[in-house]
Amino acid sequence: MTASTTPIALTIAGSDSGGGAGIQADLKAFSAMGVYGASVLAALTAQNTLGVTAIHDVPIDFVTAQMDAVYSDLAVVSTKIGMLSQTAIIEAVAAGLEQHGARQIVLDPVMVTTSGSLLLSEDAVESLKKALLPMADLITPNLFEAAVLLGDEPALDKAGMEVQARQLLEIGAKAVLLKGGHFDSETADDLYLSSQDKRWYSAKRVQTKNTHGTGCTLSAAIAAGLAKRKPMPEAIEDAKQYLSEAIARADELSIGQGPGPVNHFHAYWNSKVPEDSK
Repeated sequence: MTASTTPIALTIAGSDSGGGAGIQADLKAFSAMGVYGASVLAALTAQNTLGVTAIHDVPIDFVTAQMDAVYSDLAVVSTKIGMLSQTAIIEAVAAGLEQHGARQIVLDPVMVTTSGSLLLSEDAVESLKKALLPMADLITPNLFEAAVLLGDEPALDKAGMEVQARQLLEIGAKAVLLKGGHFDSETADDLYLSSQDKRWYSAKRVQTKNTHGTGCTLSAAIAAGLAKRKPMPEAIEDAKQYLSEAIARADELSIGQGPGPVNHFHAYWNSKVPEDSK
């Protein structure tokens, strides 16, 4: 592969000092999928496997400066957007994307914790829906995030997922990957829906507590596929397979005292933990 054809993906998100989610997970996923990764930090977190103890939002003008630096020099093919905590940051990111003509945008609307707690204020949610959702080529909400975007309760089954995915298209999304991983079922089923296509992606559920960063990793892996010029359905398929294996082999790692990260580099590391060290 020559320098002129190097696939480049950019992540605009928050930092996870524990390395399991956020920009750190995105860059690991990019690398594992054979893509060069660049980053724009929108927030810093003091975080480990036990939780988040502090958050520092990056000044708006510095978020813009990072975007200008990356897009003006690097031939970015795809952009993944993660957690943006403030209305002003959301609007600045949207303006930067438009200014630089960003394409192949994957928006992971990180706004709800696993327990269902809202991370963004109502005005920030509305700004996300108005400024970024229509710009994205794909949004990747989980059940809780889709419910917040729609002002509704989370879907209870696959039929409900399809209803809400269609409603997300109606409010401006170009395409939706609605993740059903929070269901208590034998498989983890995600629904891809656009105006032209409908597909279910299914994987066997893995019993592990080490699932930190799954949403970040999936959306980044999709962006990596798009950076390699793959069609959206194929990029999603590859990303789903990659994440499923990363979860299946998460227990080979021993990271922290709480729910650990998925195994991003499962294809490259001999990461099995010796029995006497467990």
